[in-house]
This record gives sequence, C-alpha cells and structure tokens, in this order.
Amino acid sequence: MDHLLHQLPIILPVLFWAGYHYYKDRRLPEPVYLLLLTFVLGMGAYYLSGLMYRSLDLVELRHNPYELVEYSIPGLFAYSVLAIGGIEELAKLLPFLLFVIRFKDFNEPIDGIIYASFIALGFAMLENFQYLHGNTGVDAWARGFAGPLVHIVFASIWGYYIGRAFLCKRTRVLTILLAYICTAILHGFYDVVAIAMPAPASPAAAILITVIWIWRLWLIQDLYKLKPGRCPPDLPYED
Repeated sequence: MDHLLHQLPIILPVLFWAGYHYYKDRRLPEPVYLLLLTFVLGMGAYYLSGLMYRSLDLVELRHNPYELVEYSIPGLFAYSVLAIGGIEELAKLLPFLLFVIRFKDFNEPIDGIIYASFIALGFAMLENFQYLHGNTGVDAWARGFAGPLVHIVFASIWGYYIGRAFLCKRTRVLTILLAYICTAILHGFYDVVAIAMPAPASPAAAILITVIWIWRLWLIQDLYKLKPGRCPPDLPYED
C-alpha cells in the first residue's frame, strides 16, 4: 500500500491528462485500445531515448547539463538543443511516424495532437518514475503534473503539423524536418531557461509552456469548427 501511495504523484497526473485529452477528442473519439497502444509506444520511446543518450557516451559527447552551466552557457544551449531536445523529440516522433500515422482511425487533423499527447504521456510517466523516486511531497505533485505537460506541448507541435501534412496531402518530408527542428529548439531553449537562468528569470520557462498551451487551445477550438473530412484552412482531402 505504501508503495502505491508513493506512486500517486506520478499515476494520478497521467490519468488526469489522459482523461483531459480523451474529452477534448469527444467529437470523433479515438478507440481506447489505440490510445493505450500509443501510450505504450511512448513508454518505448523513453527507453529509445535512453539508448540514444548512451550512444553519446561512446563518442564522449554526453554531459551533465548542470555542470555545463558552470563554464559554458552557449555549450549548454547547444547540448540542450542537439542532445536533450533533439534526442527526446526524435524518440517520441519515431513511433508516431512508424506506427501511429498509419492507424485507420487517424482521420482528422486533431488526431495528430491527441496521439502525440499520448506518446508524450507514456514518455513522461517513465521519466517521472526516474526523477521522483517515491517522493510524495509538494514538489513531487508539481513535477507529476508539469512533466507530462511539458512533453505534451512540444509533441503537439509536430503531431499537429505532421498529421495535417499526411491527411491533407501536403509536403511531408519538409514538414517532418521543420516540425522536428522547431520542437527540438524549443525543448532545448526551455531546458536552458529552466537550468541556467537565475531565480527571478525562471518564470520564463513557464511562460514559454503557457504560450504554446494557449496556441494549442486555440488550435483545438479552431479544429472543432471544421466539418469532418475537411482540412485546415477548410480544404477538401485529396484521394
């Protein structure tokens, strides 16, 4: 029982965010079994990112970002974008491209946001298991809710634009590349601010996440207005 209580700051936020996204997709809800499968793929993405990080050890390019702060902020930024943001967003993106985008029920632009968010949830849950270590204090609950949110907002960017490109017959390779680069940079910038900025400037990281979340809310609301089978900006699907 004590072990279960120690996991509540991790498990309950995941259930909350899963329920939130299922509700947001209520117009044409995705099958629960596919959302669960996507969540498991997100867990697999976490282990994939671990392999990628360990590959940096082979070429002596893995660093502790908190140590980089002491002697090179530009180095921290480069590492945060190319290693942290680049690896973690790529690890989440790969199962989306290899499996999720091929789901038969992936049939409207909002689905890119929903499925990408469930990949992020699976990834963030295992990441929180690593960081929290059974901590049940206020900081654990804050991390329990904020960790998934951070991964969700970044994944939503590439999830939406790549999903739209596939569904609406738009340029795929360029969209994938640009969406990935954009999220890797944003993810890396978030980490730099969260790690290196002094306490008075630390709210900047929260502001970044809030801005992307507001964009996401606006986008989802706008997608609700589309008729089924239509693409933003209300262009018909092509066969």
